[in-house]
Amino acid sequence: MRKGSVEYEQALDAMVGILRDRARQGAETVYYGRPSADLERLGHHVPPHEGPMPYLLEDASAQESPDGSLPLLSALVVLKETGQPSAGFFRLARRAPYHRTGDDTELWVNELKDLARQYADQ
Repeated sequence: MRKGSVEYEQALDAMVGILRDRARQGAETVYYGRPSADLERLGHHVPPHEGPMPYLLEDASAQESPDGSLPLLSALVVLKETGQPSAGFFRLARRAPYHRTGDDTELWVNELKDLARQYADQ
């Protein structure tokens, strides 16, 4: 699956839907295996820790908040080893147009709170 292909765009739309649903359910975090399994059920083979997964997570956040005004959906997906998002999430959150601040934990916790508020009534 190549970024920009029809297959990738379909998987991206599915990922956005999966993460939105998760945000609506209280913004509880999930390990990478969960969205991978959800995508598989929808016909998209995306291994949890390789291939297009990091790009799909980044692009899902960018698609949902292209101007940086909304919380980043990818904050919901965490590593089993740390219980926190990967370094890629923090790099994304700190660059334009998002410009999130604070140490990693503060930034991430604030993002989860914002996700819960943003999607509570949707």
